[in-house]
Amino acid sequence: MTTETVTSRTHVRRVRRHTRIAGAAALLLAAGALPTTTAAAASDTTHVDGRLPSGATYMMDVPGHWNGAVLLFSHGYATGPANPAQDAPDDATKALLLKNGYALAGSSYATTGWAVTDAVPDQLATLTAFTERFGTASRTIAWGRSYGGLVTTAIAERHPDRIDGSISLCGLVHGGVANWNNTLDPVFAIKTLLAPGTDVPLVNIADQSAADAAADALTSVVGSAQATAAGRARIALAAALHNIPVWNQPTQPRPAATDWDAQQANQYEAVKGLLKIAAFNRRQEAEARAGGNMSWNTGVDYAKLLGRSSVRKEVTELYRKAGLSLRADLATLKRAPRIGADPNAVAWMSGTSSFTGKLTKPQLSVHTIGDALVPVQTESALQRAVTAAGSASRLRQAYTDNAGHCTFSPAEQLAALHTLEDRLTAGRWVGTDPASLNSRATAADPTSPTRYVPYRPAPYPRPYDLAHPADGR
Repeated sequence: MTTETVTSRTHVRRVRRHTRIAGAAALLLAAGALPTTTAAAASDTTHVDGRLPSGATYMMDVPGHWNGAVLLFSHGYATGPANPAQDAPDDATKALLLKNGYALAGSSYATTGWAVTDAVPDQLATLTAFTERFGTASRTIAWGRSYGGLVTTAIAERHPDRIDGSISLCGLVHGGVANWNNTLDPVFAIKTLLAPGTDVPLVNIADQSAADAAADALTSVVGSAQATAAGRARIALAAALHNIPVWNQPTQPRPAATDWDAQQANQYEAVKGLLKIAAFNRRQEAEARAGGNMSWNTGVDYAKLLGRSSVRKEVTELYRKAGLSLRADLATLKRAPRIGADPNAVAWMSGTSSFTGKLTKPQLSVHTIGDALVPVQTESALQRAVTAAGSASRLRQAYTDNAGHCTFSPAEQLAALHTLEDRLTAGRWVGTDPASLNSRATAADPTSPTRYVPYRPAPYPRPYDLAHPADGR
C-alpha cells in the first residue's frame, strides 16, 4: 500500500473524480505522508506526494488540461543522505511541460548510489500508482538524465510493455561494466606515471573514508604535476583514456583547435572532478553493492586506446612540447601490474546494469558533446549494442553543442520529447536532423538556446554489452 498527500489549488473535484475512475482505495490519504514541495506547477495542477512499500517516495503532477501523456522521469545519481523524489529534470522544463498538458511522475528510488535494482521497480511502481489514481495514460514515455538514463534504458529493455518509448539525456547508456572499466583507466595511468610505488588503492576500496583518502592523495598528485610540462602531458594522457573533452564546462573558454595548453587546462579541472566524484567514492559504493571489484584492465592495450581517443592529437603535441617520450610512458603502462576483477562482482554489475541492445520500442538518446563525467562516446557504445542486437532502426541519437554534463536547455529537452512523439505517431522517425530538432526547440521555447549539431562521436574506448559475449574476456 502507498501513502499520499494531494494538493491542488483549484481542482479538488478533479482529484475526487480521478480517484473514483481509478478505484484507488489503496491510494487514499494516509497519516504520515510526505509534505508537498512542488515548484513551478500551474495553478490548476494536481500534485501528489506519496511513499511506496519499498520506502521510496514519489511525486506526480497532472495539469487540469492533461493531454493524456505521462512522462516517467528517472533522476540521476544521488549520493545521499537527502533523496527527494523528482518528476522532471529542472523547474523551467517542468513548467513548460505542465503548460503543454503533460502529466509528470517520478520516484526517489529506495536507496541512493548505484541503485538500479531499486530504481527500476520503484519507477514501475510509481507508474502503477499513477494509473490507479489518474487512469490509464494514452501515451507513456520513460525518460531520464545521467544515471537516470541508465535506469530509463533498463526499463526500455526489460519492461517495454509498460512504456511507448524512451528518452535518455546524457545517459550512462554504455552500461555499468563499461562505465567502471573506463573509470579505472585514467586513475591507473595517473598512479602508474605520476605516483609509482604509492599504495593508493584503485579498487577493493574498504569504505568511504578510504575512498576519501585515495581521492585526496591522487588529487594532490595531479595538482603538483600540473606545475610541470611533463606532468601536464601525463594528465592529458590520463584524460584521453577517458575521452575527457577539451571544453567541458560552460564557464570555461572554448579553446582553439591547436591551443593545446588551454585544452589541457580545461581537462585538468575535469580530471580532478573525476578523482573527487566517481573514481573512488562512487566506486566504493558500487563495489559494496556488487560484492567486490567489477572492473579490470588485464589485457588492455593503452596505446591502442589512445589511438582511438578523440583527443589523441593534443596528447602527442603536449608530449612533444615537454620533450617527453609518449612511447616510453605507454610502455610503462604496458609493463605495470594489472588489475583483475572479481567474477561474481562482474556478473552482478553485468546482470543489473549492462544492456542487450534489444529495443522493442523507440528510443531517442541525446548528449552534449562536451561532457566530461559521462563522455559523449558512450553513445557509440549504445549504437554498437543495438546494431548487434538488430534494433538500430528503433534508436536515434542527437547531440547539442555545449559543454558540461546534462547542460540542456528547456527548449532542447522539449524538442527531444516532440521528436519521439512524432515517431510514435507516424510509426517512423521524422525530422531527427539538427535543423528539425532546432526548429522544434525554438517552437517549444524561443527564450532558451537551441544547439543541436551534426556530430559523430569517436568509438567508446572499452565497450561492454550483452550483445557481444566476448566483451567479458
